[in-house]
Amino acid sequence: MSLSPASSFYMNFAPKPVRTKAAHEWLEYLRESEGLGSILAKTEDLVKLKIALKAALFELDLENLAPKIEAGWRSGAQNELYLLVNGASIATRLQQVLPSLINELAKKGVVCTSIKVRLKPAPSAWEIKPRDGRQASQKPTGFNAVARASWESLLDKLAPDSDLHQAVKRLLQSKPK
Repeated sequence: MSLSPASSFYMNFAPKPVRTKAAHEWLEYLRESEGLGSILAKTEDLVKLKIALKAALFELDLENLAPKIEAGWRSGAQNELYLLVNGASIATRLQQVLPSLINELAKKGVVCTSIKVRLKPAPSAWEIKPRDGRQASQKPTGFNAVARASWESLLDKLAPDSDLHQAVKRLLQSKPK
């Protein structure tokens, strides 16, 4: 039995499986632990933590520090809260009241066994800024003194009847000092 080349070509491939899975509804995706649900849950937890921290600081008469503190849980550690602050004076003040702060947070429903206070890294001293519209459109108007002297020196070395001499001469005439 002989097969034509076309029929042997089609016999080498297995038929495609029929897909029976339907796309997930977007609400199901949000509820999945791997979906956006975990991000939303973490965000809600951080908001609740910030509210509880602000209330605890209020009880300790330190509510003025609340906007200067970023709070978060240490990844991998249980019940270890990190507070990031901008300055050493705020960090020192918080260190003095840590036991009381832990107690106040517990009253607000936030269970933490320890709190670490850390300084935020200092922002860089320089930043990249876009050019002004004026600077980008400004074109050099002429040669500086060194460039002009270099071109004039070259002009003196060239034969007066050469094309290159004429080109350098026109260049020097077109560029003002």
